[in-house]
Amino acid sequence: MSEPEFSRLFDVRQVKGKHLRLEPTGQERASLAARFGLVRIDRLVADLALSRAGLVVEANGTLDAAIIQACAVSGEDLAVTISEPLAFRFVPQAEHRADEELEVAVDDLDDIEFTGTMIDPGEAVAQSLALAIDPFAEGPGAEEARRRAGIVSEGAAGPFAALAALKK
Repeated sequence: MSEPEFSRLFDVRQVKGKHLRLEPTGQERASLAARFGLVRIDRLVADLALSRAGLVVEANGTLDAAIIQACAVSGEDLAVTISEPLAFRFVPQAEHRADEELEVAVDDLDDIEFTGTMIDPGEAVAQSLALAIDPFAEGPGAEEARRRAGIVSEGAAGPFAALAALKK
């Protein structure tokens, strides 16, 4: 696995009511845009409040981003703003045998395991951005692009359209 483009390592032993504001550099934004198939990322800011119980760290806050992605239909540049709540729980990596069956509870799904004492909230923010991107986003020129390509709507080409044509 390659190094994360937006790594911000943080020692869990330093967490005590900490607030983090994470913003990638221009080069980091360009690398994240390439990773996620975006035209570019103009802004990415995450504000996180950290709290700790033992070695478990909870991070809660917000993600705000301004991205340019390609329209899923026309390919034209499409400006998108993203504003998402964030909630992570960094937990020490559990020991599992390779042949052991694991049961995962719903509450475990947002847990991010780590080894040692270092967590990476930067990579967690990057992955949250990736999940917030709509891969099927359409711009204002999508309908015209469909028309030029001869693609008709489902209502005009579906099985009920054939029945409607028979009715006429």
